[in-house]
Amino acid sequence: MATTILIVDDSKLARIVAGKAVAALQPDWQRLEASHAEEALARVAEGGIDVVLMDFNMPGKDGLTLAAELRALNPAMPLAVVTANVQEEVIARARAAQASFIPKPVTEDGLRGFLSGAALRLRATKA
Repeated sequence: MATTILIVDDSKLARIVAGKAVAALQPDWQRLEASHAEEALARVAEGGIDVVLMDFNMPGKDGLTLAAELRALNPAMPLAVVTANVQEEVIARARAAQASFIPKPVTEDGLRGFLSGAALRLRATKA
């Protein structure tokens, strides 16, 4: 069964850039998109989402709030918060939500560790 990653960002361009980086590193993974937290929560509720990569700054709920809600729904789901707002407080809040922190702009190098770890964790839980 294919792994599905949900890319959540209010910027279409940012979703495209992140999607290309994911495709380069995990070409077999299916990529879905959401433009805000409520859409992301609805997609996750439908099922089939294995990994979530989310922007921090979005209208409505921010990425850290979304990460906390997703963590409550699925304690083992690999989550990453992506932002250009590289401040200790934001990084600490991401870690408190048990989410990885990835600085923007998203690059293959920036995503490599997170996606590798997510793939390992998913294989272990499906085994």
